[in-house]
Amino acid sequence: MSAHPPKARPEALAERVYQALKDDIFAFRLMPGDRFSESEVATRMAVSRTPVRQALFRLEREGFVDVWFRSGWQIKTFDFAWFESLYDLRTVLECEAVKRLCALPAPQCAALLDALSQFWCASAPLADGLVVSQHDEAFHITLVAAAGNPEMTRIHAELTEKIRIIRRLDFTRDDRISATYREHAQILQAIFQQDRATAQQILTDHIAVSKAEVRKITLHRLQQARLQLTE
Repeated sequence: MSAHPPKARPEALAERVYQALKDDIFAFRLMPGDRFSESEVATRMAVSRTPVRQALFRLEREGFVDVWFRSGWQIKTFDFAWFESLYDLRTVLECEAVKRLCALPAPQCAALLDALSQFWCASAPLADGLVVSQHDEAFHITLVAAAGNPEMTRIHAELTEKIRIIRRLDFTRDDRISATYREHAQILQAIFQQDRATAQQILTDHIAVSKAEVRKITLHRLQQARLQLTE
């Protein structure tokens, strides 16, 4: 038997590099506008340039990086108009999901959303903004998935992935964390009461505040967020 461990498959290496770079982008270890070369990434991750290039082209297709053929790669700068358009689409999909949930028999709806109710209405609030942001994302994904339309769920999951990088900034302040708990509980209560208009209004306002926060984001705030997320 060979004493050497088997080499990782090229696809596995590319996936590992892709996930590591995406984590760096989401954690703001790589900031919008940062430039780097394939060789720098390959050296840092102890792989060849081929899986690095595959990972970077995948990230380019997803809108996270730009390629500069003469000067390497760059983390894509924020296009705030694009993010706001995604928030608008998110509002449309989630309001439709609420409409469908309110039309379900009350016991069925309660069963579908029981885990959300336990977390947002019956558990002690968490203080860690990063963890709360993950639960917030799961809350909205679950609402749409519970409505039972696979295509709505797929499209919503895709846009959720695209806004994750900027959405996390909404949970670097204690008041926004508290508001998220309160508003999520109100949305669930209105759904359980089959009060579609109230649930949709609270949800729309809830997303609108997050959208407004996007407009306030500056490079200075991004730098602050990087410090907070790495403390």
